[in-house]
Amino acid sequence: MSPDHCPAVSNHLSSSAAELRVALVIPSLDRGGAEKQLGLLACGLLQQGILPTVIVLTRDGPLREDLERQGVPVRVIGKRFRVDPSSYWRLRRALQELRPDVVHTWLFAANAYGRAAALAVGVPVILGSERCVDRWKSAAQFAIDRYLARRTSGLTTNSVGVRDFYAEHGVPAARFTVIPNGIPPRAERSVSRAEAAARLGIDPARKWIMAVGRLWPQKRYRDLIWAAELLATTRQDTTFVIIGEGPQSGELLRNRDAVSHPDHSRLVGHRDDVAELLPHADVFWNGSEYEGQSNALIEAMQAGRPVVATDIPGNRDLVTHGETGLLVAVGERADIARQTLRLLEDPDRACRLGAAARQKIESEFRVDTMVAAHAELYRRLHGQVGAPTPSGVGGAP
Repeated sequence: MSPDHCPAVSNHLSSSAAELRVALVIPSLDRGGAEKQLGLLACGLLQQGILPTVIVLTRDGPLREDLERQGVPVRVIGKRFRVDPSSYWRLRRALQELRPDVVHTWLFAANAYGRAAALAVGVPVILGSERCVDRWKSAAQFAIDRYLARRTSGLTTNSVGVRDFYAEHGVPAARFTVIPNGIPPRAERSVSRAEAAARLGIDPARKWIMAVGRLWPQKRYRDLIWAAELLATTRQDTTFVIIGEGPQSGELLRNRDAVSHPDHSRLVGHRDDVAELLPHADVFWNGSEYEGQSNALIEAMQAGRPVVATDIPGNRDLVTHGETGLLVAVGERADIARQTLRLLEDPDRACRLGAAARQKIESEFRVDTMVAAHAELYRRLHGQVGAPTPSGVGGAP
């Protein structure tokens, strides 16, 4: 999120002037997809006459400055350990001071600590938010999800696939409100291909395949590096560009050096100019094993890039095979290369898929639509309750 994605509010609302006070609770303010969506939502709520406060459970990050610049207060609780009772009590005190009408928590740690604390202090409307198909969760964590879902106002999610996944684990689908991610209108910030090539350190004459995201196992970058090697060996003129950083950075670089050539796959780290680079991608890849709703994939489609993505919940909300992109089975490295080769050899088809992808994102994944849906949900649920009724969840989680 950047300032031009989060327009300033000329007259920031006071607590007394706000129609509703909403506390948005999230584990961190790193540059992740959920964090960016929460930031866009917080700024948009100001435009809706709703006063948001962002509560960060563990640590702040680069998005805090943007939020505070736009007049969104940020409070950091400072959770230090996986199980940290003291942070629960600090969160309770913060909610008692803020007296929000709505608490909306995002991601597991915030969902667990935040909903329990909100219940304990009698917040009238309490919502969780599940943003991904979280296959990493243990039986105990799913039990916490089910327990809190039964005792709070509901949950939001960005994807039908995420809703269905949690329904399979005992959280009723009826508890969910599906609100797709929103993406700001694409800024007309373009650079020449020569300039983009100079920034990335690659040959402008080669065909560029791009992927953007956090470097961790869920994204299955090893599959994409292998697919890139197959593709480059077939055509001899392709370069796979991985934009992002994360815990697998060193491992993936070693993997690339073991199976490929630097001209075939390049890891370029985190970049703030992705919007300027994306229009020069000949194809965009997403090889994830699971997703909620990939912001990077949305941004590539918004830029009109033909995409090859794994056939998983979340991606299917975005990509209709053969219409707005191409889907492949998880782990099918040869098929990723094969489908990409067909796009490179048929530029007219690639152009049609890219244009259809752009139209889908522009019509169905707007920030104002996302914000309005949240605001309507908050108002409706708050209108259904009378005076706050304290409800006890004794003790810390």
